[in-house]
Amino acid sequence: MARVLKNKKLVNTRLATNYGGWMYCDTCNENIGYLCYSTYDEVELRYKCNCGSLGSVLLDFEDSVIGKKCKDELVIIKNRLCCPKDNNPLITILDKKVDSYEMKITCKSCGSMYKKVK
Repeated sequence: MARVLKNKKLVNTRLATNYGGWMYCDTCNENIGYLCYSTYDEVELRYKCNCGSLGSVLLDFEDSVIGKKCKDELVIIKNRLCCPKDNNPLITILDKKVDSYEMKITCKSCGSMYKKVK
């Protein structure tokens, strides 16, 4: 069943679908990553693309819950950033396409909120 978006704010960014899939920089049209459809509950991403454009993504849903802060690091499995508790893939950021980024993402299954900065 499709989830109902509560907030969707994209700046200089577009998504392949309504709330997931491939993410693109609107300035240079480069693919900057992939947001997994069904495994995240909320995502906040700010990035600087290699082209110099600043972009951001804020997505959450009507049924989202406030994430529990944790000190655990996301694990990398096949270039995907995954929840370390259940190995669910959450997001892929293509490091070679972005200069820097800051992200908070909440895992839908365990409710943990992870932060990552590059």
